[in-house]
Amino acid sequence: MSRLLLAAILLAATLSAQQRPPQPRTPIGVPVTPLGDGPFIIDTAEQHKIRVVIVTKGLSHPWSLAFLPDGSMLVTERPGRLRVIRNGALDPTPVSGVPQVHGVRLYGLMDIALHPKFAENRLIYLTYTKAPVDGKVATALARGRFDGSALTDVRDLIETDRWDGAGSAARITFGRDGMLYMATGAANGNYAQDPKSLNGKMLRLREDGSVPSDNPFIGSAGYRPEIYTLGHRNQLGLAVNPQTGALWSNENGPNGGDEINIIQPGRNYGWPVISFGRTYEGPRVAEVPWRDGMEAPLVFWVPSIAVSGMAFYTGDRFAAWKGNVFVGSMRTGEVPGTGHMERIVFNDKQEELRRETMLTDLHQRIRDVRQGPDGLLYLLTDEDPGAVLRIEPAP
Repeated sequence: MSRLLLAAILLAATLSAQQRPPQPRTPIGVPVTPLGDGPFIIDTAEQHKIRVVIVTKGLSHPWSLAFLPDGSMLVTERPGRLRVIRNGALDPTPVSGVPQVHGVRLYGLMDIALHPKFAENRLIYLTYTKAPVDGKVATALARGRFDGSALTDVRDLIETDRWDGAGSAARITFGRDGMLYMATGAANGNYAQDPKSLNGKMLRLREDGSVPSDNPFIGSAGYRPEIYTLGHRNQLGLAVNPQTGALWSNENGPNGGDEINIIQPGRNYGWPVISFGRTYEGPRVAEVPWRDGMEAPLVFWVPSIAVSGMAFYTGDRFAAWKGNVFVGSMRTGEVPGTGHMERIVFNDKQEELRRETMLTDLHQRIRDVRQGPDGLLYLLTDEDPGAVLRIEPAP
């Protein structure tokens, strides 16, 4: 075949390809059917038969759950609403008085926590995204008084510095020391390592938002005094270990490298310098995922499971699960429709023994995991419509 003829064939093939309309890309993900009415009977590795019951549906991307002394539940919805569930029924009227929320994509209303003396003072705490200023958003911690249907005396206690990064999760919990811990995120840039930024940190505050005098960086030049730890990517789970009193946090890696960390004052947890994950484009974040002076995770996931809410189980309804840690998952290995829950078993030295993947057949993004006052586990599905699920022993 002559070179001239070959060139003509190649040119014709190129022109033909350019004239063809672009082919649609095959969708990625597992087909997700609507959550049924349940209950769902599921077999598990150690507890064996459990039943998953739908408490209520009709929520829009529920984010966090808190139990009131009378057994009612408060649920935050990411678009900016606070809802009440009484006797298993969702009150159709949202709680009034919630701050104005920037509920776009991953931004919005996030965590909720009750004051340790809520029965006396009726104080609750919320984290949320504030409206952009010059294209930059901030994460705020607000406190208000709940009267059963409305929030009053609402005010911001602290606000992170504004930035133009991706959605930044903010979990909160009170520690055994009575202090309020607030986890902030910083998925991109170097904010997590910047001691002048509150993004990508664990903050430690008094109940009124002021700074405790024994915080680890008090008096350190260039450090914000609120900082308790630094080097965090995007923290979506926060819980106090009931045996040791230590604070445990989980955070999303990029493509792999999700972590559980034991939070210790003044420590650096490495992001974005070290990680077991890869960037979304494929290259490793770090060729060596550890470095002197930076903390290694207690648990990590490769591939990522998009970790979310986290709870220690301390009840008596599931004897085989006592002391286990439960973590929500929103998707596995970057594949939509693969959300689930994971159970992790540790020995007395806090060394991991095994993991169990649960609820995969429901194909739900699990946003929060909480133990209820009845000793059962409650989950939120990050869907629209989303649901509150209860896990109980099967009959």
